[in-house]
Amino acid sequence: MNKVKVAVIGVGNLGQHHVRIYYNMRDSVVLSYIVDIDVSKLEKFKKQYNVNVETDFRKVLPEIDAVSLVVPTPLHYKMAKEILLAGKHLLVEKPITTEISQAEELVKIAKEKNLILQVGHVERFNPVIQTVETYITSPRFIESIRLGSFDPRVADTDVVLDLMIHDIDIVLSFVKSELHSVEAYGSKVFTQKYDIVKSRLRFKNGCICDLTASRISMNKYRVMRIFQQDSYISLDFMRQQTKIYRKKKDIVTSPSEIELIRPKIFKEEPLKLELQYFIKSIIENQPPKVTAEHARDALGVAIEILNCLETNND
Repeated sequence: MNKVKVAVIGVGNLGQHHVRIYYNMRDSVVLSYIVDIDVSKLEKFKKQYNVNVETDFRKVLPEIDAVSLVVPTPLHYKMAKEILLAGKHLLVEKPITTEISQAEELVKIAKEKNLILQVGHVERFNPVIQTVETYITSPRFIESIRLGSFDPRVADTDVVLDLMIHDIDIVLSFVKSELHSVEAYGSKVFTQKYDIVKSRLRFKNGCICDLTASRISMNKYRVMRIFQQDSYISLDFMRQQTKIYRKKKDIVTSPSEIELIRPKIFKEEPLKLELQYFIKSIIENQPPKVTAEHARDALGVAIEILNCLETNND
C-alpha cells in the first residue's frame, strides 16, 4: 500500500484537526472524503481543502481504506461496527464505546478481518509521556490532576469519560497490575452528568492512584506525579515538560546524592503523532500503540468509577 485513502467522519472541534493533519500528510495519505451531517461545514471544508464531501458515511466506504471517526460518543459503537464490517481500518476517538460488551464486539470484528483498530487516547502520544516511559519502573503512588473549563458540547458525557479516561489509560499502561478496588466522589454542577470527580484506584501490586478531573475550572491544568522507590517524576502535559528526581544510592544521606534529570523533549502536536502512528500501523500491518483492548480496559475502569459514584450518591 503506497498511500492510504482516508475519510474523516465528523468535523467538529476535534475532527477539523484530523482533516488538517491528514491533508498535510501527502507522502502517505490521500484525504479522500470529509463526512458530516452539517452541510454548511462541508462547504467550508470543500473550499478550503478541495476534497470530496458527503453527508452519508456509508456512501464513502467503498472508496477509502481507513476512517477517522470523530463523532459524539453515543454514536461510536454503531458507526464503528459498520465501518469495520465494511473492511476499513479505523481510528475511533475515545472512549471506544459506552459499554464493555460493545467494545468487545469491535475488538472481535477487527481481529477477524485483520484490521487496524486504534483508539484516540491522544495523551499516550504526548512527547512528555513518550519521554518518561523509559524512567517508569514500579510506581507506588500516582497523582493526576486534569482540569478544564466547561464546554457545552460534551454536556451529555460525564467528566470521567470525557477527561479522566485519558489518565486512566496512562495509569494502566504504567502500573501493569489488576485493579483491586475503586473509590470515587463527585458532583453534578453545571449538567446532569458528573462535572467534577475524584477517584482512588488501588491495584493488586500495592500501587495507589489518585485521579482528579474537573470541567468547572477557569483554566486548563494537566499534571501527573509518579512516585517510585528510587525516584519522583513530575510531568506537565500542556507544557510538555518533566522533572525527574532520582537517588544515586540506596540510602540517601545528603542532597548531593539526589540527581535532577530534565530529559530533552522534542515538542510536537500529540494528535499529529497519533495520526502518523495510525497510518504507519496500516502501511506496515503492525499493532497500534493504543489498541482496542487498551481502550476497553480503560473504559472498564471508567465504568467502575461511574458505578461507584452512583452508589455513593444513592
